[in-house]
Amino acid sequence: MKVKTQSKKVNKAWLNDHVNDTYVKLAKQEGYRARAAYKLKEIDESLGLIKPGYHVVDLGSTPGAWSQYARRRLSPVGAAVGELNGRIIALDILPMDPVEGVVFIQGDFREPDVLLQLEQALLADKGRAKVDVVISDMAPNLSGIETADAARISHLVELAVDFAQNHMKSEGALVVKLFHGSGYSDLVKLFKSVFKVVKPFKPKASRPGSSETFLIGMGLKQAATGSAAEPVLAKKPTPVS
Repeated sequence: MKVKTQSKKVNKAWLNDHVNDTYVKLAKQEGYRARAAYKLKEIDESLGLIKPGYHVVDLGSTPGAWSQYARRRLSPVGAAVGELNGRIIALDILPMDPVEGVVFIQGDFREPDVLLQLEQALLADKGRAKVDVVISDMAPNLSGIETADAARISHLVELAVDFAQNHMKSEGALVVKLFHGSGYSDLVKLFKSVFKVVKPFKPKASRPGSSETFLIGMGLKQAATGSAAEPVLAKKPTPVS
């Protein structure tokens, strides 16, 4: 006698929900690699963060949906190919298929050689060394242990904040993904200590029931005084984030 396990039932239910998901269908129609593009789209349309002529850095960029959205925002006609008014540099420790007009650097952005590649890429266009917007969809490989996972998530957010302090214009903006739960209030306090304006945002494109949310920090209060020391955690590769 065959017995269906709970995990198989859950996987089948998730797959069914995924296939019928409005944003998954829309992503396929509009050429995005993941439904996550619509989370950034909603944030950007609400707050007006990404504008033509801007320099954007995409941390934890793989599979590339956020870079794809930013690329279209910097296109004079909103196109996925062709002319680009601005610059996008994407970084991830995982490989990413090319996105036209996007400079991709694979590696840990706090490693000296990787950081040098980033700085050289920034200087390649009109000698600008600071970016206008930093977007981070970085996420750790989760263990299922709440305290450990909360620490991993917090660490990645702290890395993104540190990166923004060191490489972003004073009037720039940072977007990060995080989750409600242990450590959330501390991360909000961190943002408020670093940025002049802090806005939490829950996009409609986030899956129902998910604790996922986003924090946006706008306008740096001051430059960074130091950097985090631990190695960056891997972003879990997933095409449906």
